[in-house]
Amino acid sequence: MERLQGKTAVITGGTSGIGLETARRFLAEGARVAVTGRSPAGLEAAHRDLGERVAVIRSDAGSLADQEALAATLRSMWDRLDILFVNAGDVTHRPLETWDEASFDTLMATNLKGPFFLIRALLPLFADPASIILCGSVSARIGFPQSSVYAASKAGLLSLARTLSAELKDRNIRVNGLSPGPTETPAVDRLGLSQEQAEALREEIRRLVPIGRLGLPSDLAQAAVFLASDESRFIVGTDLLVDGGVANLCRHAPLSHRKPALSGRVRLSRSDRLRRVGPLSSAGSEWRRPERRQD
Repeated sequence: MERLQGKTAVITGGTSGIGLETARRFLAEGARVAVTGRSPAGLEAAHRDLGERVAVIRSDAGSLADQEALAATLRSMWDRLDILFVNAGDVTHRPLETWDEASFDTLMATNLKGPFFLIRALLPLFADPASIILCGSVSARIGFPQSSVYAASKAGLLSLARTLSAELKDRNIRVNGLSPGPTETPAVDRLGLSQEQAEALREEIRRLVPIGRLGLPSDLAQAAVFLASDESRFIVGTDLLVDGGVANLCRHAPLSHRKPALSGRVRLSRSDRLRRVGPLSSAGSEWRRPERRQD
């Protein structure tokens, strides 16, 4: 039985990683799907991957004008919206002393301000019932070096799951968080490391996870299907952790307390590793370089 049969769904940041895999799962479960992204190349690749069944829409998650335009586009396509998955995110990790106001504002616009105003813009379109899924991060629950602004933005986003659920419950709109831990995607292969070094870096991050492996985009996509479906109709205003136990089972020492796992020509410092990887990010944790947003 297709769990999302006949439902309409939009996924922001749906052209790679968790968002792309979730689009595939939503399609397989019978939904009509639209995905957004900023990069023309990413949008084109997603279109080739997902096919004609999916609407691919260029939208900057940090632009309020783009949120209004996205809502207008969706209203022209559909008479209702059953599912919103807010997945786009800026995953920049930096030491405190390197942050400036412009960078702070850019991250907050993408991770918190944009989603808030997108939900507002979509209010007339939401169905009864409807499900809003906000991609948070395990970083909102723990203290990890260089994650200060990112973690604060995700904590704010997860707060919206509670407050907006309280505000929208009479319209039968549920809002829930979905928080990944360290998640494996192909982006680690774009860091310029050898195969041996890339695997060593994966292993270093893997040791942070109590169950001993990184999450997969499919792990998060399956959870998103559950939150989007009627199976979760009694789940409101909560945060579903899909993190391999990182938040609740243990607290790990910082990477600087471990022996370096990399060897050979390219060696990354602790600060460079954290900036490049953002170890405990969300859709988030897609092994991105600093100051890059998920498209």
